[in-house]
Amino acid sequence: QVQLVESGGGLVQPGGSLRLSCSASGTIFSTKYMGWYRQAPGKQRELVARLDAWDDSVKYTESVKGRFTISRGVAVNTVNLEMDDLKPEDTAVYYCYGALRATEFGELSDYWGQGTQVTVSS
Repeated sequence: QVQLVESGGGLVQPGGSLRLSCSASGTIFSTKYMGWYRQAPGKQRELVARLDAWDDSVKYTESVKGRFTISRGVAVNTVNLEMDDLKPEDTAVYYCYGALRATEFGELSDYWGQGTQVTVSS
């Protein structure tokens, strides 16, 4: 069984910074993607940033480019999201996401964390 656990988040003023971390644990054979999605009230969940573990390539949604940075954590199967110059429109619940294979011949499956609230407000 795979679990993704997030930490970080909270309340910050516009222009401030926050750091989110996510750790995947359990039976994991390999990881393809780890990243972050977010969902604001009344909106669909959207991809924020994603790291491809096979080639270290990254993908960001346009609105966060130049402000957010996704990176591998020190431990295996961990990922961090540094968020700078935060704006009120970044307010949302942020979910850690992993596309992982639990066994050598198993399917690549999506796993989600429980979500952490990020609120940007003065």
